[in-house]
Amino acid sequence: MKIICIGMNYSEHVRELPSVWDEQTPREAPREPVFFIKPDTALLRNNDPFYLPDFSQDVQYECELVVRINRLCKGIEERFAHRCYEEVGLGIDFTARDLQRRCKTEGLPWEIAKGFDHSAAIAPVFVPKAELPDIQNIHFSMDLNSERKQTGCTGDMIFSVDRIIAYVSQFVTLRIGDLLFTGTPVGVGQVHIGDRITAELEGRPMLDFQIK
Repeated sequence: MKIICIGMNYSEHVRELPSVWDEQTPREAPREPVFFIKPDTALLRNNDPFYLPDFSQDVQYECELVVRINRLCKGIEERFAHRCYEEVGLGIDFTARDLQRRCKTEGLPWEIAKGFDHSAAIAPVFVPKAELPDIQNIHFSMDLNSERKQTGCTGDMIFSVDRIIAYVSQFVTLRIGDLLFTGTPVGVGQVHIGDRITAELEGRPMLDFQIK
């Protein structure tokens, strides 16, 4: 399986990026979905602790709605994309921000900042979409040490879940079990040893783990 992550999919997050990336120029919303891929070794399951890597001094959280693909999808039309998934969950896209800034400055790919081991925490359970409101009206939130840091609604996405699936499947075949991280809302920030991350989806507890 593979982990496909969408970048810059919430307008408020796009506006906060210059401060996150130490840039001076405001960012514009992308015209097409922007995606990158993490390897399966990036998975962090079952609310296991996340251990800060020694190669970064600035690891940041990004809470995201996650869709699990349930059938083979290649070049699928947007109107049929809803058939490609039946469950959604939450995940944390951990980013070594200092490495990302360095790679961006040098014009290099930044997989080392996104694809490192255990950089994709995933909730231990997924929720059938039939039990949720319209897929484009789902609310989720993330707390750091019991303080609310991120609040998202899929209605605020620049690109809908179905649009993302249709777009990505033009280039990359989606297979059963693939995970699609759909982008993070505003409020990303750094984690430290001793922190606790919790997250909810429509009021349901989904994530609860420690930073070590």
